[in-house]
Amino acid sequence: MTATATATASEGESSAPDCKLRVLLVEDNPSDAELILRELRRGGFDVTSDIVQTVEDLTRQVRAQPYQIILADYNLPQWRGIESLEVLRREGLDIPLILVSGAVGDVTAVECIKQGATDYVLKDALSRLPVSVRRALQEKRQRDQRLQVEQDLARKAVELARSNQDLEQFAYVASHDLQEPLRMVAAYTQLLSERYRGKLDADADKYIGYAVEGALRMQTLIRDLLAFSRIGRNGIGSHSDCKNVVEEAILNLKASIEESGAVISCSDLPIVGSDRTQMLQLFQNLIGNAIKFRSKEVPAIRISAEPQGTLWQFTVTDNGIGIAPEYKDLIFVIFQRLHARDEYAGNGVGLAICKKIVEHYGGKVWIESELGHGCTFYFTLPAHQADEKVSHVPHQT
Repeated sequence: MTATATATASEGESSAPDCKLRVLLVEDNPSDAELILRELRRGGFDVTSDIVQTVEDLTRQVRAQPYQIILADYNLPQWRGIESLEVLRREGLDIPLILVSGAVGDVTAVECIKQGATDYVLKDALSRLPVSVRRALQEKRQRDQRLQVEQDLARKAVELARSNQDLEQFAYVASHDLQEPLRMVAAYTQLLSERYRGKLDADADKYIGYAVEGALRMQTLIRDLLAFSRIGRNGIGSHSDCKNVVEEAILNLKASIEESGAVISCSDLPIVGSDRTQMLQLFQNLIGNAIKFRSKEVPAIRISAEPQGTLWQFTVTDNGIGIAPEYKDLIFVIFQRLHARDEYAGNGVGLAICKKIVEHYGGKVWIESELGHGCTFYFTLPAHQADEKVSHVPHQT
């Protein structure tokens, strides 16, 4: 049975209502229903109500009307009011439900709250019903606000991921497509320099030299940008033996190691869950960085790792020129340089690549350093699922 009643404030009751309320009563006693509505009006609510007694009526009503709250008697002829929660869950609705019953034991009341009821009010203490309703409505508003915030964050995260993907794709395509015309510019400016050096005036030789230098520098910049944009396109689910990776990095840097006399030593290094090519970039950039920014002393570089839960924390320490603490974050920003180009070659991409590689696998990278006292780079990477650890004979070159 379904009955509809629109209640308005009557004489002798509270002052003008301050809140419109659409309520669904699950109640088989019309007198009790009237007492409940009367108490809500006294509490300042402008109530519009419907009354149901069966599960079928309840289901039909919640589908048809946007109720703000449900007040349910616990004991009904054919079922229990707490079963209204099952209907709400089945319909995907978040409507606060307050039990309003003549007799509910403490154990039963607590169990009903655990099942999802917002509150319970005894029929012989209806004066606290308006307070309970207001609290339930406030909690519902807070849930809605949290849900909205979560949805906004999720949407922004998707938009940011899409934007980052578009930017990476643009950088990849742009740097890839620029290589061929730039190669031609570099080749012909070099040819021009070789063929006409000394045949024109000094200014012409100087200008041609600028053109050659600029073209070659742009080629290097484009290659670095292409390498940066490729990070993140693969590697998830693979693994790398850091022992072998460091050995290959040392071989690739053989010329600069021999020139500088650098000594590189390693403790035992693990197998990590990351792409081998990207790990080679990471170690080669860090070792090469330590050699490039060496002090007057013979470069001494030490690489080590220790477990940190499900991660490995790596340490790369050198005795180079170091950096001032205020620049410790700036050095990981792409194209940022702390030194003039005539002091140290490069485009300021190497450490940015290191940071992007580490963060691609959920790790983090940071530096501790003082000017004139070397650098210690730290980074974390996920352990390989088998959690293998391999021994490593120290390298000394």
